[in-house]
Amino acid sequence: MYPYHIKQTIRLSLPIIVGQIGQLTMSVADNVMVGRVGADALAAAAIGNGLFTLIMVVGLGISMAITPLTAMAMGAGRDEDCGVVLRQGLLVNMIAGILLCAATFAGAQAIRVLDQPEAIVEPAVLYMKVLGLSMIPLMLFQSYRQFAEGVSFLKPAMIITLAANLVNIFVNWVFIFGNLGAPALGLTGAGIATFSSRVFMAGSLVTVVMLAPSLKRFDPGLRYKKIDIHLMKRLLGIGIPGAFQYFFEVSAFAGSSIIVGWMGVRELAAHQIALNLAAISFMGAMGISAAGTIRVSNALGRGSNPDVRAAGFSAVLLCMGFMALAGTVFVLFRQILPGFYVTDPIVVEITAFLLVIVAFFQLSDGTQAVGIGILRGITDMKIPTLLTLAAYWIIGLPSGYALAFWAGLGIYGVWYGLLISLTVSALLMMLRFHIRTK
Repeated sequence: MYPYHIKQTIRLSLPIIVGQIGQLTMSVADNVMVGRVGADALAAAAIGNGLFTLIMVVGLGISMAITPLTAMAMGAGRDEDCGVVLRQGLLVNMIAGILLCAATFAGAQAIRVLDQPEAIVEPAVLYMKVLGLSMIPLMLFQSYRQFAEGVSFLKPAMIITLAANLVNIFVNWVFIFGNLGAPALGLTGAGIATFSSRVFMAGSLVTVVMLAPSLKRFDPGLRYKKIDIHLMKRLLGIGIPGAFQYFFEVSAFAGSSIIVGWMGVRELAAHQIALNLAAISFMGAMGISAAGTIRVSNALGRGSNPDVRAAGFSAVLLCMGFMALAGTVFVLFRQILPGFYVTDPIVVEITAFLLVIVAFFQLSDGTQAVGIGILRGITDMKIPTLLTLAAYWIIGLPSGYALAFWAGLGIYGVWYGLLISLTVSALLMMLRFHIRTK
């Protein structure tokens, strides 16, 4: 049974993983190109991205509610209901996108009171505001992407995301460094590139989904018959806890960035590089998690509990294998990878040690990511949200602070705290899924 489920999960997860990595490589390109401007610009990107991500993941969590409801409807043979979920989800997501854009503008001002190095404050504020504008096209893209994942229409989003990298790199080249007669805007230019690439992604995916002949049976058009308040509440019932799950995790990492910022620009630059590299393997885990959500929801729609368990646990096993491989790569190339970002030997040395810690938490990171995904697949959200809060904010982040300052481990203590967070979260998510599907 498990070999079959692993094979099906791989089939679904590969295009999602490539798409996830495609999104991340835009961030990597931003950091590499901004890193050429200097360590101050890279440190400002760390703070701006860290705070913006807190807001962005709320939108991502809300949007992801579309996938399990669509996949359950498809599994139960209710094809037209898939289009209904898309239309009501689009309303929810676009309202959320507008509100989150406003929240980003307000939140950018918080950078001024976080006791960060003076040289990075104003660039980080402006960068975060530009990123805020990209929330609206991002939520439009997410609406159609989550629908497409729910009906297993996966390759177009992958191709569009890869193509968006070319848009991002080109606009970075123009506006970061001032080419083709454009002003050299440095970090702000990277924000403009992010906005441009997300507009491209949204427009392209909406067009493909609307025109795809294979999706006609799901009725993905915008022909609203009514505003379905009950369905919108159900979407929010899944999406809001999901948003808080991601918020608690990402806010712990953002909190760690603020703590590291108190230690100095070099430490913060190393922290940002290590986070960026760890996020590459995490995108693989997120792709497997998304595939797990789809397969678990399909099985739930069919009413097959054995398949629900097999689909969930096979996704966990697959992800653990992938993350073990990623951890090995981080250890073997820990002295080489930081050099792609900066040339400062002190930053490289700090980052190299951080990558050893990153390697150790790969299994926990992958397991908790898939755990959240498969629990979403059975629409079990409220208790896992509280478990996530406990893992990151009650146990993990305080441990990191204590190890950093009371035990004198500095930046490394912060990362040991992150390792503790992820391990606790992984164990709790697996126990929860086992109990709920027993």
